[in-house]
Amino acid sequence: MPREEEGRQVGVVESDRDSAAAVAGLDALDTPVVRTTPAWQRFLRTWLPPLVALAIVVVVWQLVWASAIVAEYRLPAPGVVGAEFAEVVASGQIWSILWTSLSRAALGFLLALAIATPLGLVVAKVPVVRAAIGPLLTGLQSLPSVAWVPAAVLWFGLTNTTIFFVVLLGSVPSIANGLVAGIDQVPPILPRAGQVLGATGYAMARHILLPAALPGYLAGCKQGWAFAWRSLMAAEIIAAGPALGLGLGAYLKYGADLNNIVQVFTAILLILIVGIGIELLVFRPLERRVLRARGLALTV
Repeated sequence: MPREEEGRQVGVVESDRDSAAAVAGLDALDTPVVRTTPAWQRFLRTWLPPLVALAIVVVVWQLVWASAIVAEYRLPAPGVVGAEFAEVVASGQIWSILWTSLSRAALGFLLALAIATPLGLVVAKVPVVRAAIGPLLTGLQSLPSVAWVPAAVLWFGLTNTTIFFVVLLGSVPSIANGLVAGIDQVPPILPRAGQVLGATGYAMARHILLPAALPGYLAGCKQGWAFAWRSLMAAEIIAAGPALGLGLGAYLKYGADLNNIVQVFTAILLILIVGIGIELLVFRPLERRVLRARGLALTV
């Protein structure tokens, strides 16, 4: 074989190797490197900041109380509220109170998901429905859910139906709008690819639209839960009665009726703890899992 031909072949082989190395380098850049974080570091990153913030609030609260700027019947000492909280826990009353409110909130939120998910899909994909219902959903989302409580009491009386009605009207618009926003951000090529593969109707929604719109949908669910929790508290405060049991809202209302500022602050603390706990135990891990699946969260 002539030396020139042999040299050309060697050059081609080396060029192929260089190209393969370049492609491998680009693939390595595109592949996210997931780093495993120790459990104690995850604990510090997730739980320590809110605990520190809560400690700062308690310190400021103690300083304001000690300065006697505000009368004690309006602002009790943190220690007194802590003692009341410990007494509620020790007596076991806290579990029945939390169960009453959390069971209602969970059931109402699940019903809202079942209603808002197909509604959001229809609004997002059917122009006529979007033109008709889209502004209504936005208006309902901006309407304070507490405004529905008097009407619901007149319609359904002091029953659980009243509470679930208010919870649904508070959460459904947020979940539906979140799903609509997520579907609007789906690249058009994905639904086209789904159509080419034969996905239509339910299959298109199940395998193409919902997975692609998951970040927006999850954000809507998170906001929907916040609205559901706020709506539930408003309903329990206004529509309190023996037939409805003692939830957090009713516990707060009874404290106000008795001019018991310690019970009022204890109820507010319980409501705050539940809100922070749901965020850290449910929605934060879901968000991290969705981001990690998309290569956006590089720590586990």
